[in-house]
Amino acid sequence: MRNPTEVLKNLMEKSKNETYRFQRLYRNLYNSEFYWLAFKNIYANDGSMTAGADGTTIDGMSNERIEKIIKSLKDRSYQPKPARREYIAKKNSDKKRPLGIQSGNDKLVQEVVKMILENIYEPIFSNKSHGFRPNRSCQTALMQIQKTFTGTNWFIEGDIHACFDSFDHHIIIDLLKKRIDDEVFIQLIWKFLKAGYMEQWTYNRTYNGVLQGAGVSPVLANIYLHELDKFMEKYAETFNTESKRKHFSTAYRTSVDRAYRYRKAGKEIWNDLTDEEKKVRIQKLKELERIEKSLTSYVYNDENYKRVQYTRYADDFIIGVIGSKKDAEAIKEDIKIFLQNTLKLEMSDSKTKITHTGDRARFLGYDITVSRVQTLTKTANGKTQRCHSGVVRLLVPREKWVNKLIEYKAIKIKINENGKERFLALHRGKLVNRSDVEILARYNAEVRGLYNYYSIANDSYKIGKFANLMKYSMYKTFACKYRTNVHEIKRRYCRNDLFTVAYEIKQGTKITTFYKDGFKRKGFATKFDNVSELPQFSKYVKSNTLKQRVERHTCELCHKDCRELEIHLVKKLKDLKGQTEWERLMKQKRRKTLVVCPECHKLIHS
Repeated sequence: MRNPTEVLKNLMEKSKNETYRFQRLYRNLYNSEFYWLAFKNIYANDGSMTAGADGTTIDGMSNERIEKIIKSLKDRSYQPKPARREYIAKKNSDKKRPLGIQSGNDKLVQEVVKMILENIYEPIFSNKSHGFRPNRSCQTALMQIQKTFTGTNWFIEGDIHACFDSFDHHIIIDLLKKRIDDEVFIQLIWKFLKAGYMEQWTYNRTYNGVLQGAGVSPVLANIYLHELDKFMEKYAETFNTESKRKHFSTAYRTSVDRAYRYRKAGKEIWNDLTDEEKKVRIQKLKELERIEKSLTSYVYNDENYKRVQYTRYADDFIIGVIGSKKDAEAIKEDIKIFLQNTLKLEMSDSKTKITHTGDRARFLGYDITVSRVQTLTKTANGKTQRCHSGVVRLLVPREKWVNKLIEYKAIKIKINENGKERFLALHRGKLVNRSDVEILARYNAEVRGLYNYYSIANDSYKIGKFANLMKYSMYKTFACKYRTNVHEIKRRYCRNDLFTVAYEIKQGTKITTFYKDGFKRKGFATKFDNVSELPQFSKYVKSNTLKQRVERHTCELCHKDCRELEIHLVKKLKDLKGQTEWERLMKQKRRKTLVVCPECHKLIHS
């Protein structure tokens, strides 16, 4: 039986040749090692223990279960169960997003298929695509915008109407067939697409779209929208002009020469001037330098210089245009026609905005603008020059951190007599009954989480306002817990102006404080967006300890020898009360998994 890591490496190597067509992929689904690797990838996810329409989860993973799945795939009797449809609220919106929750076995099979597809297509995906890909996130997309959109005149904020629900199944299959010559594997993808979903105990067929929440959906979405990436790459080749932007416009060159000549002439006669004449000459030179600084060294509206830049994250994309507004409108229309005719997707005219880069465009929760500031800055090499003109600035929208405070119920907003907003910190009743260290850890996690997301913003320091209000909400939460006031809480807990909580561990007393690391801007993208990131290839190489524990053939609860061990899985360790032997054992080992015999597993669930 081949090692899955070697199979995936082989697929990735062959994928670099874009003309290569893959055959005999379906046989990899007969390899039990793939399912253990799939289980290792998904068991720690928050949704792994959420039951599908048939009530099953990935709890109870065993060699016997894998063999049953493989048998059904071999005799072609495998049929994915309809997904259980749930709706989750969209942030800052009354609308809800449909989510498809798969059954336990379907999660495992889809994870295996996803690994195969991602290693086939990942090497050929565009560098402009950032959603649902290894080592890429919202921040890498934003950093790309900051580096490549310099000097743009217009933003096009792309919005595809109901994108994931509108994918045409026949187009998906046709795109897969270009690279995959395995009819049985293609038929399995068809089964996933046509499995349908259960809502209010009613079965609904799926005629188009991919289910959000299904394991294979993200990679299928990227395969589909890769066609848009290729279209934009070809479009840029025809739109971009060969000529470079005209430097040294006539007005700027004239102003530089005039200031230079006046400065040079002044130096020659400076010692012969009276104090009054010197003052007049200084004022005149300042005026000439002001005119010089007010102009740019290149022609802003050079009709012979045009460029288009593009970045996509999942179904959201943004385009930067160096050109006129007519050019931006033409690009928007061409993309609309391509999506409609080639991909059968509808671009929302109302939500697809054309914004001047002097204003702010909204993308991935950031405000994006292009600076027109002409101020001089001293660079590292000692030169004084304008460093900010034409540079992309990433900004923190005020409503984002304010809405977070409201979402956490940490503040309420009052309007005073002058019509100005006033933030009033509140205690959080849901946290009052938790331990001191749990309350502090919760606030720290929320502050650190928002800062991590906005750490690459030019004005990341604004998260400090959010943190300050969260700190006072924390004070009030502690005051409510101990039925006292904020002043007394500060007296008890603050040490050297730091809110400090001591707690006991096995090694002794440990101290933790409220977040104190500052909100300085980071010049690089950090790994934070775990929801969107697929497993990295290096992750496959690590030894699978779960499988090794099963192969020991010893129940970790009753210690008897057993050849049919199963893996018991829990959602969260902190939910265990420690009242039973298996709960105490899991808390002691600090593991969400326990390898047990079938008898012990039944006893646990009873």
